[in-house]
Amino acid sequence: MESSRFCFNELIFLLLVGLGLVSGDITDGNAEHLKREHSLMKPYQGVGSSPSSQWDFSGSTLVTSSYVRLTPDERSKQGSIWNTVPCYLKDWEMHVQFKVHGSGKKNLHGDGIAIWYTKDRLHPGPVFGNHDQFLGLAIFLDTFRNDLHGMDRSFPYISAMVNNGSVSYDHGKDGRASELGGCSAELRNREHDTYLAIRYSKGRLTVMVDVDDKNEWKECIDIGGVRLPTGYFFGASAATGDLSDNHDIISMKLYQLMVEHTPEEENLDWTKIEPSVSLLKSPKDNIDDPTGNFRGTPLTGWKVFLLLLCALLGIVVCAVVGAVVFQKRQERNKRFY
Repeated sequence: MESSRFCFNELIFLLLVGLGLVSGDITDGNAEHLKREHSLMKPYQGVGSSPSSQWDFSGSTLVTSSYVRLTPDERSKQGSIWNTVPCYLKDWEMHVQFKVHGSGKKNLHGDGIAIWYTKDRLHPGPVFGNHDQFLGLAIFLDTFRNDLHGMDRSFPYISAMVNNGSVSYDHGKDGRASELGGCSAELRNREHDTYLAIRYSKGRLTVMVDVDDKNEWKECIDIGGVRLPTGYFFGASAATGDLSDNHDIISMKLYQLMVEHTPEEENLDWTKIEPSVSLLKSPKDNIDDPTGNFRGTPLTGWKVFLLLLCALLGIVVCAVVGAVVFQKRQERNKRFY
């Protein structure tokens, strides 16, 4: 009976772990945690250059009632849109609905979109329409391959970079030297909605995508040891070169995550934190990983299913063992009569 009790307790533990992992996935966008002052939504009220505006734009950006077009499908264009309100949330999650489309055929389009959380805003430059050597976080949706030697990954390619202002983004190598992780995603010229989710909580950066019209998030990047300050600005930018695309932002919705912090963390001046990442391996090591993903990511999706399946098999085995043990004891007791 002790073995049966052990199996039962182990099953309960595995089930609780599994439920915890499911509840820890990307949020479904609970409206009560939506921070409107950091969100960009139709019909895009509060966008402009007036003192009361919460979003400002520059370059080729065109604001319509249905979308914010950062660049048209024309050569040598740059555009951006930036939140004018600094974000002081320690834990947050940004959902971006976007659309990349154009008349260019396969491999004849570019360059892509970048989503930013940085100290400075409205500084045009060579990195997807924003300045280089930035302070903060960037998520790149790169649609054009520059590095012809990097044939181990397909494009479009999504990657992440954290910068303390000292590192340059190398377009010629598609940013590999500074990349923290990434994944390929067929996000261009889709007939359905395409989404990106960026979560930062307790030093962990997670990026998920939904570009296959399945209404479910697919993990792209999961990195621990990330340090980002508060008081930075959210924004989006895009650029075209000799090749082009329409780069549209449909919405950017920021959600506050309710997370408990230690007293030491609460007393810390988060505005003084320098953007950094504590890695077990160098970002350059991602070159050896065709997917660009970090290994050892948390269990999600089908992995949770396998875990629960193993737990179910475990209880069946325990039940069989328990039945056999019980039958043996009954036969033993009969011999004493």
